[in-house]
Amino acid sequence: MMINVEKLKRQIQDWLEEDIGFGDISVQATVPAEEQAKGILYAKESGVVAGLEVAKLVFESVNPHLQFRALVQEGQAIEKGDELAEVVGKAQAILTGERLALNLLQRLSGIATMTSRYVAQAREGSATVRVVDTRKTTPGLRMLEKYAVRVGGGHNHRYGLFDAVMIKDNHIKASGGIQAAVEASRQFIPHTMKVEVEVESLAQVEEALQAKADIIMLDNMSTDEMTKAVGLIAGRAVVEASGGVTLDTIANIARTGVDVISVGALTHSVKALDISLDLNQRKR
Repeated sequence: MMINVEKLKRQIQDWLEEDIGFGDISVQATVPAEEQAKGILYAKESGVVAGLEVAKLVFESVNPHLQFRALVQEGQAIEKGDELAEVVGKAQAILTGERLALNLLQRLSGIATMTSRYVAQAREGSATVRVVDTRKTTPGLRMLEKYAVRVGGGHNHRYGLFDAVMIKDNHIKASGGIQAAVEASRQFIPHTMKVEVEVESLAQVEEALQAKADIIMLDNMSTDEMTKAVGLIAGRAVVEASGGVTLDTIANIARTGVDVISVGALTHSVKALDISLDLNQRKR
């Protein structure tokens, strides 16, 4: 997934307005207007960095004359103490943009770091399985959070409600069954769109196969059930595992032979990576 830069710029303006309001009082009171400085962004713990270009856009939105330079590559594994980037220019502008830039950089790096760990663990069970995200994202940050998943080595599931059919338990109840739900979906969508069905039992796997679902999601099944389901499906549909996946369980899930493992924890409960900015004053 690519970042829509124009959309992101508009979001950054809204976020800056939320933070700055009618002015950065602390900066205006304490920092001379023409004071020049260099800020160094550095890691306070190890992980995978994501969002350097996002941080750059934040500083440039505060003051287009600020010069931002990344010192590491996007997606690079970093260690505690590593310098990640520098920003040079008016001290007032650097300090005004600092919090928003760090909030985004820390959040995205936390997601990339968590994703890289899940991917590494999944590879212990299968060299080909895909680790994907879900729609359990922070409202307003979905584009960036799904981007960070890709930086961390994962893949994206559907972006929203509009780009794929996912028939879940309540859809099945409301439509009268898996067969009815899939048939209604086929009549409604273009031929280019996939239909995914969430199932909770081997009996429902059979129903989804009879309905010719493109993707069958095994929801909260045991690894034994997953293994049986994969054998039953036998390549007739893409097989996705979902529900309560953790770092401790993902390798065993991958060993069942599923094609995809979706993990809500990549975005909904991730810890931000600890990153800070130190200001080194320069002569005017």
